[in-house]
Amino acid sequence: MTRSDSVAAASVEPVTFNPYDYGFHDDPYPTYRRLREEAPVYHNPDLGFWALSRHADVNAGFRDAKRLSSANGVSLDPAAYGPNAHKTMSFLAMDDPRHMRMRQLVSRGFTPRRVNELTPRIRELTLEHLVPALEQPEFDWISEFAGKLPMDVISELLGVPRPDRDELRRHADLVVHREDGVLDIPMTAIESSLELIGYYADMLAQRRKSPTDDLTSALLDAEIDGDRLDDEEIIGFMFLMVVAGNETTTKLLGNSLYWAAKNPQEIAKIYENPERVPEWTEESLRFDTSSQIVARTSTVDIDYPEATIPAGEKVLLLIGSANRDAAVFSDGDVYNIGRDSRSTLASFGGGPHFCLGAHLARLETNIALTEFIERTKSFGIDESGAERVHSTNVRGFAALPVQVEAR
Repeated sequence: MTRSDSVAAASVEPVTFNPYDYGFHDDPYPTYRRLREEAPVYHNPDLGFWALSRHADVNAGFRDAKRLSSANGVSLDPAAYGPNAHKTMSFLAMDDPRHMRMRQLVSRGFTPRRVNELTPRIRELTLEHLVPALEQPEFDWISEFAGKLPMDVISELLGVPRPDRDELRRHADLVVHREDGVLDIPMTAIESSLELIGYYADMLAQRRKSPTDDLTSALLDAEIDGDRLDDEEIIGFMFLMVVAGNETTTKLLGNSLYWAAKNPQEIAKIYENPERVPEWTEESLRFDTSSQIVARTSTVDIDYPEATIPAGEKVLLLIGSANRDAAVFSDGDVYNIGRDSRSTLASFGGGPHFCLGAHLARLETNIALTEFIERTKSFGIDESGAERVHSTNVRGFAALPVQVEAR
């Protein structure tokens, strides 16, 4: 190595990873690449976490529930992390056997049949919002469509009255939003969380008095050998549905449209054959997944070739990084609709905590994108008006102006 090479190497700063940084939110993928190459077992002592960025490590981490516990929750935020995380994260913040008990009971109400029976209603709701939006040459994809549909679907499932849905979505958005420089849950997010919990507590009390044909009543009826969910468990699951279920699908719809517009040769594949919409959904989940980071807690010392993560540490699984890993995805930084997506680690996690709502999210997205493609000739986005969500784990848009040429 020459002296100039030595000086250049010495001048390269070590990779820094701060999930709260607004610059990181704009484009996390260069940081992820450096993490995989330079610090695949990364430690940030100031923020108190370790991070795994390689596909193999993240994939193994999802499946290693004994050494990487979920009992303290899945959030980086200190105020959301700890033994009480289950109150708002439901069984995401539990280990077996507690996790399996809760999951089995919830599954008695939240059945595949109940989800599949929603298909006609999802299409109706899609058209209810999409048709008037497409009457305009330009509209905000998030506020006029992608933000409304998932909240309506979740609300239909739970039995939330239509007049209440916009306000619930406003609170759900505030729960995940983070102000620049704030390294924990802001007060607005705490207040919105309490509002949502209070709303669902009142709704649950109403269902106890007057049951209806919705998921909320089904959860009250769920029973296995005399074991039932208590009110706190049901409210925690309802909170999880409106925050995680609504937010991830809204962001998936936004990310799908954004990257398709940025890659016209790819969306041409879909216009040529709308039956390929599921491939569009899957590549969007890989390329820019809406849920980028989930936390675990190490229960024992965990050895990696580069470092040992001590017991009792917060460990971040970087899903967004894993899905661009060149060891698994050829040209991973290229948006390629139709690529083999079997190794994608989507927003839905993996292993024992694989998301119960994964099928619903895919169903909504595929229906919505199919209806959009069949009603447009072309579309583009106005990047000058696009606004990103600022969150430690959710990636997507708060606003996304789209210009369309309707059929």
